[in-house]
Amino acid sequence: MLVAIWILTVIHWGSALAGLFAFVHALLQRADAYSAADRKTKPIWMLITGGATLAMVLFYPDPYSPGLIFWVPAAAASMVYLVDVRPKLIEVQRGGSTW
Repeated sequence: MLVAIWILTVIHWGSALAGLFAFVHALLQRADAYSAADRKTKPIWMLITGGATLAMVLFYPDPYSPGLIFWVPAAAASMVYLVDVRPKLIEVQRGGSTW
């Protein structure tokens, strides 16, 4: 049981740090890069990643907790940014795509 608590704690704070990284990355990108990458606007992604980070900090990913209903979509939103939007923004800003 103690091992499960430690694993959930690592998942909790690791995902919150990933969400914070996604928010900071969204904050530092140029606004026109989002439209060039054919993704939602910069303010929308800042709202999504910022809200997701807040939700992951506030709610613990305990399978028996009602807060899990907020934590799971928050973690998914941050991961979508990190694996889909971020690489596209990097590609566009490096000149890998036509503006």
